[in-house]
Amino acid sequence: MKPLLFFIAFLVCYGDFASAQDKGQYGKTNIADLVLIYQGGTHRPMEWTKEEFLPYIIHEDSKGRKNWLYDGFLFLEFKDGKGRNYAPGYAKLNARKTEWEWLLDRNFEQNKAFSALNQAIEEQKPKMKKLQFKHKLVVGIPSPIHNQKDWGQINGKELDFSKHEDRIEAGKWYIDKFLERYKTEGYTNLNLEGFYWVDEDVNGCAEILELLGDYIRSKGLRFYWIPYWNAKGFDQWRKFKFDFAWLQPNHFFNKKIPDSRIDQACDLAKKLGMGVEMEFDSHALNSSKEQKSGRLKAYIEAFKRNGAFEDAPIAYYEGGNGMYLFSKSKELQDKVLMDELAAEIIKRKSKSFMKKISKESK
Repeated sequence: MKPLLFFIAFLVCYGDFASAQDKGQYGKTNIADLVLIYQGGTHRPMEWTKEEFLPYIIHEDSKGRKNWLYDGFLFLEFKDGKGRNYAPGYAKLNARKTEWEWLLDRNFEQNKAFSALNQAIEEQKPKMKKLQFKHKLVVGIPSPIHNQKDWGQINGKELDFSKHEDRIEAGKWYIDKFLERYKTEGYTNLNLEGFYWVDEDVNGCAEILELLGDYIRSKGLRFYWIPYWNAKGFDQWRKFKFDFAWLQPNHFFNKKIPDSRIDQACDLAKKLGMGVEMEFDSHALNSSKEQKSGRLKAYIEAFKRNGAFEDAPIAYYEGGNGMYLFSKSKELQDKVLMDELAAEIIKRKSKSFMKKISKESK
């Protein structure tokens, strides 16, 4: 009987071990908490001045205690607000070289965007505990949209986006122009980590991603992606040569989607070696008619339950001004909710956690 009992116990233990292995683990990258900054388009509610950046850099809780908050900032844009889009489906017309250059100008505008972020960090440093991390910058690349014919010229050659090589050439051109300008600015408080692909699925772009990613890596940088729930290609992010990807649960926006979706997203992220995205916007404020604070709470609880705060790189969609509006709210419910979220983010800013999360993904 004893050998039989031992064999049964072995099978049970092995089954538990195999099950744990099948679940996988969250991926690793060198950004713990990456907040999405929608910047550029004229339709946006924020100009991203120093004052507007402050609640993204520092959290002051209801007791007046201040701590550093996000360590990563992703600047991205889908459209210019004047009728042209930087990714398919956001406006009637596709952005041309002219609009790509305009977006670059917006990124590098003095006292806004990168400039304001760098200044805001510098001004807070003497007032705060010593930084245990470097603030990291990730920047969206406009999509060279398939079949576009009116983008413009490079070195006298008219580009035709029905040709893969022309699309790749445009992407490389943008990367080069960005890096030229970034180098001249000398932002002392920002570390450029890489570029972000603004298309949230691989429809119409799968064939150019690998070469663009290789070009980015040749510059010593990384290629990032945040696909939506069940997006085409999300489960093959490594195949498309992204260096890291976060998964969108897409739970917050639709009240018909159960809270279990967030658990599913965490499980999938672990299985695929990804990070996961937290999602909310101004509708989570207590004053909102939408009354979605409970949906933000569901993310916080699910991330605790699934070990995301302990082990996962996390991206944060906050609607373009959600954190700012929470910081200005006088309502106790809003302060309590944001204090709870910020407390989890702040814990992740220790030197030991940043070291753990930044292990190279395999």
